[in-house]
Amino acid sequence: MKTFSAKPQDVERKWYVIDAAGQILGQVAVEAANLLRGKNKTIFTPHVDCGDYVVIVNAKDVQLTGNKEKAKIYTRYTGYVGNQVVLTPAKIRRKKPEYLLEHAVLGMVPHTRQGHVQATRLKVYAGADHPHAAQNPQPVSLS
Repeated sequence: MKTFSAKPQDVERKWYVIDAAGQILGQVAVEAANLLRGKNKTIFTPHVDCGDYVVIVNAKDVQLTGNKEKAKIYTRYTGYVGNQVVLTPAKIRRKKPEYLLEHAVLGMVPHTRQGHVQATRLKVYAGADHPHAAQNPQPVSLS
């Protein structure tokens, strides 16, 4: 028996929608990352981009467990002396609620050219409306 290896022309892309309202941030991110990579498919091949499109709605209502809303920090550096920016999820949620999910999901895809292409298929929206209804996305239920 020979080992099957998927080719790029064998991949059939689908659209999925995940409702993040009341869901745990990490669980939503894991499900989205697996769909982006195509790990749910039987033809999954690590070196071939087998992933699908993922739309996440209600990103502003995603939950964090424990004390992470105040204790967790997101750090970035502007490039100027003394300009390190430290933000908590509560501050980020007020300014750009999509960032919490984008940051979590993009940390779970490969940090390669293939991962960057997969990241372009992630669409995150703060509210319940999204402009991808014409693609007829299938709802995903988190277990």
